[in-house]
Amino acid sequence: MYLPRAFADHDPAALDALIAQDAFITLVTVVDGVPTVSHLPVLYRRDGARIELRGHWAKPNPQSTHTGPALAIVHGPHAYVSPSWYPDKEEASRVPTWNYVVAHLHGTLERLDDEASLAAIVSDLTAKHEASVGQAWEFEHERDSHRALLRGITGFRMLCDRVELKAKLSQNHPDANREAVIAQLGAQTSDASRAVARLMRATLDRTTDPVAGD
Repeated sequence: MYLPRAFADHDPAALDALIAQDAFITLVTVVDGVPTVSHLPVLYRRDGARIELRGHWAKPNPQSTHTGPALAIVHGPHAYVSPSWYPDKEEASRVPTWNYVVAHLHGTLERLDDEASLAAIVSDLTAKHEASVGQAWEFEHERDSHRALLRGITGFRMLCDRVELKAKLSQNHPDANREAVIAQLGAQTSDASRAVARLMRATLDRTTDPVAGD
């Protein structure tokens, strides 16, 4: 990923927050020079520098046979930024851009085929997301009909050894420009635009000077 110094974020807590907001990843593998991509909900766990993702594919998915190097992309909020919002738009010849947050997690993928691992993945995912919608459906391992569902999936675990977290939030602009963009995005009807405005505010509050270059 193209990652200018101004936009690199090395705070593990920022990654935690990004995935907590939306743990639906793009998983990329390459076999014989051909990329394969899946879009999947995952379970995320970080213990210090150790990061683990767990999830599952439908068994017919070609990626369910893959192991080895993989890339998991975590998508954060993003929003268009108009150059008309910048106070210095004329003298600095500003142009349109896009602000966003994204993380690339590089690591090693392994398949999980045993019933206990598959049951744990389904149960944990279900518990997490049922609670988020105020429901209480449970995977019941002791039921034959529920165990039969496991035959249709293949699980995976990905151990991540490198993280690239990019927060492109106008850090390379003067504070006046950043304040103006925050105000404009905060006034938009889009949830994503307002989320970017909140991230920009948090970033600006941590710094006082524009970051040069990049």
